[in-house]
Amino acid sequence: MLSGFAENMNWCVYIIECSDRLLYTGITSDVNRRLNEHNSNKGCRYTKGKTPVKLVFSEVYKTKSAAKRRESQLKGWTRLKKKALIEKNHERLKKLSHSNK
Repeated sequence: MLSGFAENMNWCVYIIECSDRLLYTGITSDVNRRLNEHNSNKGCRYTKGKTPVKLVFSEVYKTKSAAKRRESQLKGWTRLKKKALIEKNHERLKKLSHSNK
């Protein structure tokens, strides 16, 4: 049963920085494979032609649905807020979170 197998593996939410400094957020069950795909222009339309890309952030989740929820949340964030997360600047992240309410 493949669907059961997929839910038992770890899922990763990741942020990569493209060569043009834009940030891309996605999910995968294999970060190294996905990073290689992005750098081979096989990742997605958004990163195509913006190589090399580099991994700047990742978080691991037990289920694909949890990773998708977090991915959706991060995709709604501003660049400044994502940068604060990447830099582990919790104070700045907290201020940016409060200013968005």
